Amino acid sequence: MHQALETMLSMQHRMNARVHQDWINQNFEWYRAIWIECGELMDHFGYKWWKKQEPDMSQVRLEVIDIWHFGLSALFLPTTDIPELAEHIASELQTASDQVLGVREATEALAMDSLQSQSFSVAQFAILMHACDLSFDDLYRHYVGKNVLNFFRQDHGYKEGSYKKEWNGREDNEHLSELMEVLDSESNDFPTDVYDALKAKYPG
Repeated sequence: MHQALETMLSMQHRMNARVHQDWINQNFEWYRAIWIECGELMDHFGYKWWKKQEPDMSQVRLEVIDIWHFGLSALFLPTTDIPELAEHIASELQTASDQVLGVREATEALAMDSLQSQSFSVAQFAILMHACDLSFDDLYRHYVGKNVLNFFRQDHGYKEGSYKKEWNGREDNEHLSELMEVLDSESNDFPTDVYDALKAKYPG
């Protein structure tokens, strides 16, 4: 777990530095992105009792992954040592409350905490993971995939507006999900493998 957490933290740092080299000192409002992502998660799960809705759990889990991106970012400080932060997160995940909540309640608890603390609670996130039936291995695999996709987008003109998000009638997220089913997340070259596989499929 520690190595996987160090990998994710390092990847998040590189992605954020791509947006702004001195990103940690900008004091971006990561907590705001977290609670907004919580709202998007709720849309995919469903909350409207006045109409028929079926939870789209694959999209719900993708929103959990997006929350994790912003949550990791919120935990960085100018003095952060990645191995120490990884150890802290691992401890929080392993000692998180065994409180069992439904998806809606766990999402609201995380959103409320982010608004009140203007930060990110690993413990509340762990409860949401459990509610969504998302293991740590799932979190790692999907996090790496989405992080690599974010880099791929930037490398192919996302910021300039020239990137094609839809390929052959499907969005890039769908292509990524398909690739994740066949790539080996145990490989030391997993991030590179994901990038190369995306590049091979991208028509741009």
